[in-house]
Amino acid sequence: MKILVTGGAGYIGSHMVKALGEKGGHDIVVYDNLSTGNKDSILFGRLVIGDLADMQALEGLFRAERFDVVIHFAAHIVVDESVRNPIKYYRNNFVNALNLIEACTVHRVNRFIFSSTAAVYGIPAKVPVTENALLLPINPYGASKLMFEQALRDVGLATDLRYVALRYFNVAGADPLSRIGQRYKEATHLITLSLRTALGLRGELNIFGTDYDTPDGTCIRDYIHVDDLIKAHMLALDYLSAGNKSRVFNCGYGHGYSVKEVVEKVKQVTGVDFKVNETSRRAGDPPSLIADSSRIRKELGWSPAHDDLEYIIETAWQWEKRLHFQE
Repeated sequence: MKILVTGGAGYIGSHMVKALGEKGGHDIVVYDNLSTGNKDSILFGRLVIGDLADMQALEGLFRAERFDVVIHFAAHIVVDESVRNPIKYYRNNFVNALNLIEACTVHRVNRFIFSSTAAVYGIPAKVPVTENALLLPINPYGASKLMFEQALRDVGLATDLRYVALRYFNVAGADPLSRIGQRYKEATHLITLSLRTALGLRGELNIFGTDYDTPDGTCIRDYIHVDDLIKAHMLALDYLSAGNKSRVFNCGYGHGYSVKEVVEKVKQVTGVDFKVNETSRRAGDPPSLIADSSRIRKELGWSPAHDDLEYIIETAWQWEKRLHFQE
């Protein structure tokens, strides 16, 4: 198949490109504006530098390449930034993404895989949360992703577009061979920030809120290794290629760790007792987000291989050391 991967130079997108390339048999085109992505994270395929806001560029790309499938990763993802700057998030995560599915419909590309998020649930009434839970996002990031899910559904009803929307929980870890991993200079993910503090690149780690209604007062999240997440994408690709109907799936392990538990595990893995500063809550953070992933396990046969917080942190640790001291 000829596959377009938007945002394929970024963290998760580059792991998808790696998996597609290692499997072989696909013609992979990466479309990325390199605002947060990196050329040398692309291990396979061809890079086209461009922006989803540029309809003329998109039209030329689709006309020239004649894609079979689009896998869409390109998005802004920082929750607290979305609270401060909602227009940026609605413009890129909804309006620009709408440009992409418009190009798909014009050029008869009828298979689409979308990187959605657990943030569409907001503060769920029941945890673990199923795909049928109420969708009540509490920040513009989650709202912008939900708007695009709704657009996908409506376009699917009006055309022959079929899609899989994968609602990510907290993605972490890196390629076990340390070829690629998170490269955001202004990282916001807890594990990455903790590791960079352990490396001495930051003076201290901030914990945002210790008064949540959780056992130790800090937020609880379901952490999933990036390779297990990409395995879900590969299964979604097979699912759509077999002619199946549109579907939404949670991607998480079904259990969570608190912020304090993650920090302690990072200290164990790295052997560094770095400074931790407990501070006030951050806007837009729900107390607990844990996936009920029974649907994807049952319907796609997804079986994660790396449900181990220590392994997740160890692969990220090896990557961070390489990124900052061997480049």
